[in-house]
Amino acid sequence: MAESNGKGRSAEADRYRQAATDALEMLDWCIGYLVGTHKEKIATQIARNRAHIRRDLMHEPEEPVPTSKG
Repeated sequence: MAESNGKGRSAEADRYRQAATDALEMLDWCIGYLVGTHKEKIATQIARNRAHIRRDLMHEPEEPVPTSKG
């Protein structure tokens, strides 16, 4: 049986959340790279996907992408 971390989540759930957070950081890097190589259309779509993951799947507030304008 999974152990609780005191916040009502198991250690396994915390590992999955950390993996998702790490994946979002990798997406941030990819978005910045694509913007730097003038592939803004692809970067914009990936940024939308990233926002959906944070908002709808992780239930966390959206954060601006470091390379986003305004």
